[in-house]
Amino acid sequence: MLQNSNASVTVEKETPLEVDSGFLSVTDPNPIDEESYNENLEQHLQSLARDGTQALLASLFSLPTSSSPDGPLAQLPPPTTQLPRAKPLPKPKPQTKWEAFAAAKGIQHKKRDKKVWDEERQEWVNRWGRDGKNKQIEEQWITEVPLNADADYDPRKVASDARKARIAKNAKQHAQNVARAIASANPREARKQEIEKTLATTRISTASMGRFDKKLEGEKKIRGVKRKFDPTEKSVADEAKASVALLSKMESDARKTRREPQAEESVLNTRKAIRVASKGRGGLAMAKEATAGKRRGGKRGGKR
Repeated sequence: MLQNSNASVTVEKETPLEVDSGFLSVTDPNPIDEESYNENLEQHLQSLARDGTQALLASLFSLPTSSSPDGPLAQLPPPTTQLPRAKPLPKPKPQTKWEAFAAAKGIQHKKRDKKVWDEERQEWVNRWGRDGKNKQIEEQWITEVPLNADADYDPRKVASDARKARIAKNAKQHAQNVARAIASANPREARKQEIEKTLATTRISTASMGRFDKKLEGEKKIRGVKRKFDPTEKSVADEAKASVALLSKMESDARKTRREPQAEESVLNTRKAIRVASKGRGGLAMAKEATAGKRRGGKRGGKR
């Protein structure tokens, strides 16, 4: 067919060629002609390539075109050939604890806007992040203090601590959700890790911290914290710095152990003295007797 320069532009075969203009591909479902294949393989392959190219070009010239500086461009249709995925389909993401609770209670998820209206600035500001609304108390120059607040009450520090506590709580819940998702995806591996953790805990629960316990066959050695020793030779500056750090630590420990004597801690044991003087009746009985004695003395003086 290649030797004939006047070959027909229409490709006619027993089974029509499958042309996918979207992918610029042509599929020939016809069986191979064994005679021409064995007689001249190169000419047979060139003939198949010519027929496929001719069918593809014919389909491209039948498409709508648009003008461009480089000439007319054909507008390719969407592909019709279903190609397999390079990777498997993603597994459904397991629900978090809150999502499962919301689904059970019928709570609808409402996505919060990233911007909120600021009445003071009269503009939309970020809800979180840089210049966020959640940092308004920390950044404003004046803040109202509650009446029952302590003398050292710092509203900025209280707001900052509350915000950091919320961040830490969210991080903890995220870690729990990730661990729960891993456990639900691979329960066998999660159970294995739980058993290893329990076994490691029971090893060090004895008086010898598991040092003299009998080990099981195939039991792994627990990885402990390796001790780090300072080098024997140091520079003079490093030795001076280490000595100063040691002295400051000793001084801080001494301050912690040093305690000023309290007011009730004196040489005389006041409670014991009151108990002996009142003959075990207590200080209240002594006060009543002293008050009664004064009243009696006053009455006698009046009669005189």
